[in-house]
Amino acid sequence: MAVLGIESSAHTFGVGVVENGKILSNKKIMFPISDKGLIPSKVADFHAINANKVIKEAIEEASVDIDSVGYTKGPGIGSCLNVGQLAAKTISSKYNLDIFPVNHALAHIEIARRINKFSDPLVLYVSGGNSQILSMVEKPFKHYHVFGETFDIGVGNMLDIFARAAKLNPAWGSSVAKAAIGGAYINMPYTVKGMDFTFTGLLTNAITLIGSEPMKNIAYSLQETAFAMLCEATERALMLTKKRELIICGGAAQSSRLKEMLIAISKEHSIKFRPIPDEYNADNGAMVALVAEEMKNGRRYSIEECGINQRYRVDSIKITW
Repeated sequence: MAVLGIESSAHTFGVGVVENGKILSNKKIMFPISDKGLIPSKVADFHAINANKVIKEAIEEASVDIDSVGYTKGPGIGSCLNVGQLAAKTISSKYNLDIFPVNHALAHIEIARRINKFSDPLVLYVSGGNSQILSMVEKPFKHYHVFGETFDIGVGNMLDIFARAAKLNPAWGSSVAKAAIGGAYINMPYTVKGMDFTFTGLLTNAITLIGSEPMKNIAYSLQETAFAMLCEATERALMLTKKRELIICGGAAQSSRLKEMLIAISKEHSIKFRPIPDEYNADNGAMVALVAEEMKNGRRYSIEECGINQRYRVDSIKITW
């Protein structure tokens, strides 16, 4: 029997179906991003309007019987999370299906690990809302331990905020990457403390340069500095943990430049590293379905237990598989 997964933590409403670890369908619709960014209430309304259509498309393409439904509990934007939660609860109640609340970060990690067939990787998780370096540990319970993380904002949010300030359209990281083509490096604030990092000083500096430096130079320098910080901390974590596998996951993992930098590190240290297709780094329902299927080996959840948590920490999740 298959599992339906619903992702709605931010701008994407995604629905996937998985059976025995195989992705049978992965449908989604994304709120159209302009140079204005996201207004949570409008994004939630967009999800609510489109939810039924996307769910129907995913189920029809998979063409299998479904016995469970998973949804993103958090972290994420509250109003958007609520839409996915309500959809999952409705399906669970109407068809008497088991329901599983899934951590968004864990879903990104697990789909990358499963696609790569890695058993014990170091993880660089880079999304809009967070940026972390993690790996599995067994004590005090089996979970993904955070070895390093951002002290302020995620690298994805940092790039999005800069894109809005620079009036790039759409206002997100890929637009910054395009603007960076042909740019020259300008010295910018670089803050790494062990395996932790901060981005607000870098962001503020880049925004203050708008209008006084060519945009391509600002965008190039911002991107290179931010990614160098992430790579320095990741390389340090690899040396500390002695892991031989590395994955990158999350929305910002779609960056070609960041993947290039990590490929160079992995080659230098003979680390196994294979970026996964962008479809699965972007927010999607299949990653939620995969984790929900894994959670079937553990406890069951009542409808009353299934809420949302905008600050749902990945290192609080007990791994049962």
